[in-house]
Amino acid sequence: MNRDSRHFLFLNVGHFLDHMFTLIFATVAALALTREWGVSYSDLLKYATPGFLAFGLFALPAGWIADKWSREGMVAMFFVGIGLSSVATALAQSPLQVGIGLFFIGVFAAIYHPVGLAIVTQRWKNTGMRLAVNGVWGNLGVASAALVTGYFIDHGGWRSAFAVPGVVSIVIGILYAAHEWSAITYRAPHASGAAVAAPPMSVDYKALLWRISIIVFATTAISSLIFQATTFALPKIFDERIQGMAKNVTAWLSSGAPAGGLDIATTLGALTFLVFAVASMAQLVVGSMLDKYGPRIVFLCAAAIQIVFFTIMPGLTDIWAFAAALGFMFGAFGQIPINDFMIGKMASGPARARIYGVRYVLAFSVLALSLPLIAYVYENHGFDALFRLMAGAAAAIFLVTACLPSRLPTPETATAAA
Repeated sequence: MNRDSRHFLFLNVGHFLDHMFTLIFATVAALALTREWGVSYSDLLKYATPGFLAFGLFALPAGWIADKWSREGMVAMFFVGIGLSSVATALAQSPLQVGIGLFFIGVFAAIYHPVGLAIVTQRWKNTGMRLAVNGVWGNLGVASAALVTGYFIDHGGWRSAFAVPGVVSIVIGILYAAHEWSAITYRAPHASGAAVAAPPMSVDYKALLWRISIIVFATTAISSLIFQATTFALPKIFDERIQGMAKNVTAWLSSGAPAGGLDIATTLGALTFLVFAVASMAQLVVGSMLDKYGPRIVFLCAAAIQIVFFTIMPGLTDIWAFAAALGFMFGAFGQIPINDFMIGKMASGPARARIYGVRYVLAFSVLALSLPLIAYVYENHGFDALFRLMAGAAAAIFLVTACLPSRLPTPETATAAA
């Protein structure tokens, strides 16, 4: 493996850990703390909200610092900082202390997307497929949060679910810093003379750019709501909807296992992982299609899939609920790289991390604000109402995406138009 491949692997592992750390608490809250601390699920969600707010709000300063200082240096800071924060969260003795730990996890988690994706889109060709591969790693992080946390709850307690990955991340951060030390410490010389003026843009190009920007940020907000509702709530959804299936799977797998066999939390975590892992493969399909056909038709397909499966999910249990969840997660994961692809094609290189920062401030702020919504809908109306709400959100994405042009404009397009 050459140096370039190792760098891409580090970035992929970073995306994996970023999403895993932000969702450890989702499984801990659903399967452990409601029982150990006697706090309701909806009340526990309140303590996760500041962390997701930090996940969004700190993305913009993270992108700005990366553009001004070092993108590689910020990635190293991400690995070490999120690891230390996770270890500290493992020491919490109250929901408030957990909330503080989750806040700092969110602060450092905010670094990855604006910085890591800026490196991916600037450094390598075949942007759609690179983003798709990187996205699959992130989705596997989402999936592994439920699997790994469920295992640790059964075999070491919920604290180990924060502590062990935290130590691993710190070690990876040190290795990454050593691997990219020359890039971290290098300072490019300032350009001398007057800055070169940007080429003028035609009125039509400006109008098209504004239209696409509005679509990008509108779909970012709505898709973030769907992503949070599905990834954060799925462990609890499965805890309620597929208990019968989980008990049968546990009994079947335990029949040939040593004394004691498997525990239900591990099985529920494994089934959640299976849905996330299989659905994440949608990004490979999407990445290939983006490079061939552009974002419009791909986005419409992803939204349509979600509309269908969210609509049929209410009332389903066990194997049918599992199958429907796999369907809407396939659409939810598939749409993730599309907006990043559009930004990577349209944004200028020197400011790309900051533009990604703006995109993820919006995305993760919606993630945070959606937690109280999930808690309210669940507590007052149940998950069926949430599924219907998500079907409506997917329909809104479909309508907005229909306004995209068939081909994206680029800086070269602007120059030619002028």
